[in-house]
Formats: sequence, C-alpha cells, structure tokens
Amino acid sequence: MLVRTGNVVIQVDSLERSIEAVRKVATSLGGYVGNVSMNTGENEVHRATLEVKISTAQFDEAMSGVKPLGKVESSSATAEDVGEQFVDVNARLANSKRLEARLVTLLSTRTGKLEDVLAVERELARVREEIERSETRVRYLSTRIAMSTIAVTVHEKAPLVASQPGTSVMGRAFTQMLRNFVAFVATGIAILGYVIPMFILASLTWIVWTRSRRRHATQSQALG
Repeated sequence: MLVRTGNVVIQVDSLERSIEAVRKVATSLGGYVGNVSMNTGENEVHRATLEVKISTAQFDEAMSGVKPLGKVESSSATAEDVGEQFVDVNARLANSKRLEARLVTLLSTRTGKLEDVLAVERELARVREEIERSETRVRYLSTRIAMSTIAVTVHEKAPLVASQPGTSVMGRAFTQMLRNFVAFVATGIAILGYVIPMFILASLTWIVWTRSRRRHATQSQALG
C-alpha cells in the first residue's frame, strides 16, 4: 500500500499553452488538476504550479506524459508505504465495532440503576466517536493510496531585465554597478573628511606664518 507523489519542473516557451497541455494529460489519464498557483507579474519569470491528481496505476504514465512539454529541469518521485498504518487502523476499527455491539446488547437488557444505564450510554457514545475517527482515517488512507499527486511547475525563460534584483543577469549586473558607484562616492566623501580639515589647517598655518614674516621684516626696516 503505497502513497506516491511526484514533482516536475519544466521550462516552456508558452505558459498558457503548457497549462492547457498539463490539463489535457491529466484528463486523458482519468485524472484532474486540483490546486493551481500562478505568477505572471511584469518583468518577472512567468510560472505556474499545477497539482495533478491521478490514479496511482497511471502515475508513471502521467510523469512521462508531462515531460515532453519543454526542457525538464528536475524530476522526482517518492513512495510512502502506509500498509502498516492501514492494517492498524482497521484492527482498531474492528475492535471498536465489536465493543459497540456488546454495549448495545448490554444496554438493551440493562434493568439496573439509572446511573449504571447512563454509564453504559456514555461508554457507547465514546466508542462510536472512536469508530467515526477510525473510519475517517481509513477513507483518508484509501484515497491517498488510490490517487497520487504530481506537482507540475512550468515556467518561461527569465526576462532580460527583471524588476527585482537577482532575477536576471542584466538585473544583477545593473544592481552591482549601482552598489559599486555608491561605494565609490562614499569612499570619496570619507577621504574628503580627512583632506579638507588638513587643507584648512595648512592654509591657516601658512597665512599666520606669512603675516608673521611680514611684521618681522617691517620692524627690521624701521630699526635700520
């Protein structure tokens, strides 16, 4: 008793045609497409992920059927053995049903105190609730065993320039150029922060020294 799941990523030429092709593959094999998520934003990679529900007997054929849609970038398949879970749940269900039958018989022949009758009814309600949970679990496992899921992701080529950094080669190059320019300007500003104060200090020193020499020369001429 295996639960099979698959995942396929394919690069395609046209997103719309590929989505329709996936639906046709699923329908031709007696399956259907469940959840669909799409991304078709401007200047973004157009992609869609379709959840294909297919009979487990048709799983391999469905996996092969979607691959000719374009360039297959990745493909994987897993199989989970749930046989032990299935047997365990069915065993608990059978035991609960036998207990239910005994409680119904006991309740129908009970002639004791009212509180004893109520205790049997409470136990019967608990057992029936457990039966419902087990039956739900059995149906869930049976559905997963009978129907497999394949996540098919189709996407077009990345645009030359993308709206988000890192989504294309040109976009990454342009972003890096801006970063380098900002870093260059920031470095220049940092250097000027050292050079300008030193230039001002040197200028003031030169002015003071020049004026001092002039005064000294003037005084010397006056004394002479």
